[in-house]
Amino acid sequence: MNVGHYLALNARRHPEKLALTHNDRTYTYDELNRTVNRMANGLRELGIQKGEKVALMLTNTDAFPISYYALAKIGAVIVPMNFRLVAGEVGYILKQSESIAVIADDAFEQIIGEAKTGAPDLRHVIVAPAAGLEGHLSFKDILSAGTDEPGIAVMAEDDLQILYTSGTTGRPKGALFDHMRVLKGNIAFTGTLGFNVDDRFMHVAPLFHSAQLNIFLNPGIFLGLSNFVVREFNPVKVLEAIEKYRITYFFGVPAMYNMMLQASKSGDFDLSSIRNCAYGAAPMAVPLVRQSMDLFKTDRFYSLAGLTEGGPSGVYLSPDDHRTKIGCSGKRPLLLTEARLVDSEGNDTPPGVHGELVLRSEIMMKEYYKKAAETAETIVDGWLHTGDVAVMDEDGFITFVDRIKDMIISGGENIYSVEVENVLYKLPKVLEAAVVGTPDLDWGEKVNAVVVLKPGESAEGREIQDFCRLHMAGYKIPRNVVFVDSLPRNASGKLLKYEIRRQLREMQAQAAPA
Repeated sequence: MNVGHYLALNARRHPEKLALTHNDRTYTYDELNRTVNRMANGLRELGIQKGEKVALMLTNTDAFPISYYALAKIGAVIVPMNFRLVAGEVGYILKQSESIAVIADDAFEQIIGEAKTGAPDLRHVIVAPAAGLEGHLSFKDILSAGTDEPGIAVMAEDDLQILYTSGTTGRPKGALFDHMRVLKGNIAFTGTLGFNVDDRFMHVAPLFHSAQLNIFLNPGIFLGLSNFVVREFNPVKVLEAIEKYRITYFFGVPAMYNMMLQASKSGDFDLSSIRNCAYGAAPMAVPLVRQSMDLFKTDRFYSLAGLTEGGPSGVYLSPDDHRTKIGCSGKRPLLLTEARLVDSEGNDTPPGVHGELVLRSEIMMKEYYKKAAETAETIVDGWLHTGDVAVMDEDGFITFVDRIKDMIISGGENIYSVEVENVLYKLPKVLEAAVVGTPDLDWGEKVNAVVVLKPGESAEGREIQDFCRLHMAGYKIPRNVVFVDSLPRNASGKLLKYEIRRQLREMQAQAAPA
């Protein structure tokens, strides 16, 4: 009962079935398992022991699943890292996780070289495909000649991975999971999202992120599906790959769907192989969902609203629910998960009243690694407090309205940024929008809208405000509208609202009279 076992099992069940494709490299299940075993045995020969932490700083290539399952087979604890981090951020994670080795793309070798000075436990740097700095090891040189199973007793209760939160509010925290939690997640996501053995998954969202890793890659290997790994998101190339490889299940963040819709001649691709689509990591505006359904010529869409700490379990909106409740975040929790909305005292909130989503699940994290106080604040009486504010309607459908920390209080009124953003997305000129609060002497906070217009469009702040005035109460209307070329996002596609607030404060300070 460990994650690596199921790769070996599928290599015996259907050894010649296509398991993995990246660029021109393909692996059957037998070939992938043998390659993983070579990596696992090589890591053992290097001296890496069960329970030791090994970080990954890899883009979406075949090196990621090979390294991941090799480490799982020898009982190491895997620490996937955001490959867009700078040296100081990488050093923090390496040190906090106590990683003794890191496997990285050659593009990040210099960053690792700088970061390791602040990571006292780090002993080995393995670079794919080949090392360029003295003292670093090449990925290909780690591969052992031995293709047999490494023979390490890895149990279900052994730790498997530390997933660092995206850091949308500051320093990331490491959510710790054992093998059993991930295996139960495989069952929960398969049952909820309707995966089957003939599916062909595309992995284009970052594999270090919990959604792509735990909702798609791990269940895909667990079930023995065919997996197509795409290094980076390019809307035209992704559409071409869907057509070429006859992808049946696509997952992306809303920004990806938006970019595919904006791509030249996007409607000319044959996307008829797509059976289901899923979106998550951020709210998706209703017009964007409808346009994406038109692009893929299917209404089989799932909305996934979860979080890293949840495994990433949460609530979801099924394709049937999209027909009547499109725009809601979900109704049912995923399998093996319970969900409630509670007030500040922990009491269930009635329909129409805002509350915090809390989860209790067999797949949620054990703890924040080496952060007992933060764990105790987040998991209370077995319930995981998500920090997400939501409201339930009379039919039991839940709609997320904000993060607790992102809620704006202006003149004593609670203003939920997602509500204002949804109105902004109704304006045809708007490509993307983010709403945040900044300090205001008179009102406590004021509402700011940061807007990205579609190519070729122009607008003034008053036009945005006049449009909002038609659709919402006056106190919710943005008092400040800023136009930008792009919004700051992390590699998971999530808006970095703390970064937007920082930029706005700097702009306001510069504009203030001397």
